Parts: sequence; C-alpha cells; structure tokens
Amino acid sequence: MPHAVARLRDERLARSLKPFIARGSRAPRCTRCRVPFSHCLCQWLPTIESHCGVCLLMHDIEPLKPSNTGWLIADVVSATFAFTWQRTGVDPRLLELLADPQWQPLVIFPGEYAAPQRVVERVEAVPGKRPLFILLDATWTEARKMFRKSPYLDGLPVLGLQPEALSRYRLRRSTRSDHLCTAEVAALCLDLAGDTDAANTLDAWLDVFTEHYLGAKHHRQPDVHNAAHRALQAALAP
Repeated sequence: MPHAVARLRDERLARSLKPFIARGSRAPRCTRCRVPFSHCLCQWLPTIESHCGVCLLMHDIEPLKPSNTGWLIADVVSATFAFTWQRTGVDPRLLELLADPQWQPLVIFPGEYAAPQRVVERVEAVPGKRPLFILLDATWTEARKMFRKSPYLDGLPVLGLQPEALSRYRLRRSTRSDHLCTAEVAALCLDLAGDTDAANTLDAWLDVFTEHYLGAKHHRQPDVHNAAHRALQAALAP
C-alpha cells in the first residue's frame, strides 16, 4: 500500500491542470523511489520498527518534488501522516489526528519563534502516548509563514532542536548550512525519543537516496559499498 506522502502526491496530481515536471530532468523515474530507473534504489528500501509518529504538514507542491525528503521519512517510519497546508483552512483529518489520545503532538520549530511557555527541550515520556512529531515541510520562508498562520497548532508544545552538525543535504540550494532538511530533522527527533535504530536508518536512507539521486543527475554510478549502503543492509527485510 502506498505510504502517506505517496497518497498525498496522488491527490495533488489529481488536482493539477498540467503535468508536473521536475526541474532539470525529464528522465523517466521509478514511481516508488522517484529516482531515474538507471539508479533505482528500491532494493535498498529498509524495514524497521519505530514507536514514534511523524506528521508532515507540507506546502503545496512539496509532495511532487522528487528531491523531497519527507517521502524518505514515510519510507522508514510506518506511522507517518501527510497533509497539505492550507492558508484558509485545515484538513479535518489533521484535526482528528491531533486530538487522538494515543499521540503526544510536538511541533518541531525553532523555539525563538514561539512563546516561551510553549517551548520544550526534550521529549518527555507520557504513559499511554507515543510522540508525534509535527514537521513543516517547506522552504524556510514558507515554513515561518505556516508556523504563524496555523492556529490549530498554537496550543501544542514546540520542540526546538539544537543540531550539533551542519546539514548534509545536497539536493537543493540553501544559503544556510545550519538549516537541516526535513529527513535530518526527523532523524534528530527520533533519536531524542530514544528511537535510535529508526534514527540511524533514516540518516542512512537519506545518504543512499542522495548518492543515487546525484549519481543519476551527474551520470555516474552510485557507490553501493559505502557506509550508508552497508548501514542499510542490516535493516533490509529478510
């Protein structure tokens, strides 16, 4: 069954008046991993358990971009939910998710943009609840707007991360190396929640995806013996 981001992409394509063509490439792509068939990485797709959930609130065309890393989160974390952010409304399914008593929602955003009383520094274990990390999947400019204009998130705690390393993301240009991509943020959240195996697997999956994606772009074969590929080998389904 397609995961949440794949379903959201299908919903977005159904509303499109013209085909979406990824910038800089018209090569046919694998619909599962979104990489040109010559560099398909589906055989490396990991299978791992995670006790956390991730809710992706995605800007309009993010699900359509082959470089989007929210897709990679859904590959690894089975309890991933994805919704299109709406400027003038909210998906009722999102509100149902936020109200579901099994989840402990946490908005992931820099703490300086939130009221001090909302900011938390760690993931506290709550009996009977699983952490649900709410990630705003967009450019930094778009994400700040989404954070300000989403009143249904206003009552939720904000977890502000303090990454110790610079972003490894190389698929889109950014003026800030300290701005992590969505998958890197999710991996940090999983690690904070004690979901170390899932965090490490997601990091490796991002690195493998990047290797194959850029390999296709620059017409070179990926290094299938590098550390990321070796890390994923243990997480492959038997």
